[in-house]
Amino acid sequence: MADTNTSLPVKGCLMIQGTTSDAGKSLCVTALCRILKRKGISVAPFKPQNMALNSAVTADGGEIGRAQALQAEACGLELSTDFNPVLLKPNSDMRSQVIINGKAVSELDARRFGNIKELAFDHVLAAFQRLKEQYDVVIVEGAGSPAEVNLRRNDIANMGFARAAGVPVVLAGDINRGGVIAQIVGTQVVMDPQDAAMITGFLVNKFRGDVSLFDDGYREIERRTGWTGFGTLPWFANAHLLPAEDAVDLSRAPSDGGFHIVCPMLSRISNFDDLDPLAAEASVRLTMVPPGTPLPADADLVILPGTKSTRGDLAFLRAQGWDIDLYAHVRRGGAVLGICGGYQMLGRFIEDPQGFEGPAGREEGLGLLDVETRMAPDKTLTRVTADHAATGTQIDGYEIHIGQTVGADCATPFAHINGTPDGAGSRDGKITGTYLHGLFTNDSFRSAWLAQLGLGAGPTSYSQTVEDTLDALADHMETHLDVSALLACAAPVA
Repeated sequence: MADTNTSLPVKGCLMIQGTTSDAGKSLCVTALCRILKRKGISVAPFKPQNMALNSAVTADGGEIGRAQALQAEACGLELSTDFNPVLLKPNSDMRSQVIINGKAVSELDARRFGNIKELAFDHVLAAFQRLKEQYDVVIVEGAGSPAEVNLRRNDIANMGFARAAGVPVVLAGDINRGGVIAQIVGTQVVMDPQDAAMITGFLVNKFRGDVSLFDDGYREIERRTGWTGFGTLPWFANAHLLPAEDAVDLSRAPSDGGFHIVCPMLSRISNFDDLDPLAAEASVRLTMVPPGTPLPADADLVILPGTKSTRGDLAFLRAQGWDIDLYAHVRRGGAVLGICGGYQMLGRFIEDPQGFEGPAGREEGLGLLDVETRMAPDKTLTRVTADHAATGTQIDGYEIHIGQTVGADCATPFAHINGTPDGAGSRDGKITGTYLHGLFTNDSFRSAWLAQLGLGAGPTSYSQTVEDTLDALADHMETHLDVSALLACAAPVA
């Protein structure tokens, strides 16, 4: 399909699994989806089970992983919960919210994760069946690694799915971590032979430098495994221009602009791709501050991002001393924007009497806005079109939160959604909060918001930047891998 002179099946399914987490599975699936779309083939992404705090909202009010939303964009598709039927959202080190077919259905602690197969596998297989009936090709993404054989009995995300659904697998190794020969060969060694038989070949991902230097290592993997190699994929330098799903992707160099926006990396930070359009602006320097590092004193604006655990991350923020840094920033005249959970933190207190987001209790907030939040069981999950109160420009975003926030500062809302106020602002306008995610993707709003800060916006559309980067990613894969041979592994699945 990447080679018009090569005849390939126009119907089938293929799964990309990784030797490790963050081996680049998501981007490989994204690239294959865009390659197939450009060849005029009906293609859809699928991830049986995802664990992520960055999520996207479907048109019918469901919730899926952010990577599957990007993959859907690569396919030119509207978002569907079928693309990611099971989503786990950790709200502590030992507990996760379970979302099935876009809706939260339960919470599981770490000891009960083995129950996920009984709870969700029928839904996974049903969603996959619907996609096969609707699209010619389905590209499936695994989760974690099939080498985690201790999890195999209850696996629904890797070989448990591949075997049940009869989907052939290509294994991606991450050479950037080092030890890629051991990664790929070792995966074969520890796997059940019937699982290993599902793997049709491998690729080596994230190579930096002269690819030919790895020729001997590449041949050694082929010799030891007997698997077909589809090539070595160099590091894709523009990956940061695409929305990220995992917090590990936040450890990147600051952008170069003059206006300094600072965002602390909370322990349960979520939907941090809200900031990607700002990072792409030439006038903005965005710094993601890791734990153990003070907030820079030269910050012009501090953004408190979304979080899956508002009270837990408020305690985390204080443990880092970031509350002291934030108060000093405000005393210097700096601005603060809170988004979703970050907005809730800015108030006088957060109350969760029934423990919807963790242990029941009440926490004092940062006290920078005269508002208060009470958690409630109903989760707001919807796409919205809003009007920014200060500039009148349109915001296209989404809400994804529990809790209701009220108080005197809500009289100065951030925006209006169908005439209903959203968010709050301080009297001097320096401190603002909103429940709207995805707000900066709208070029007109972002330009008007930056103009309020005395900045100009770049001429490039953010959505066009993402589209161009998806095409560049597809070109990158077609240049360096034998994509025709790889896609020829896609098998018709009954």
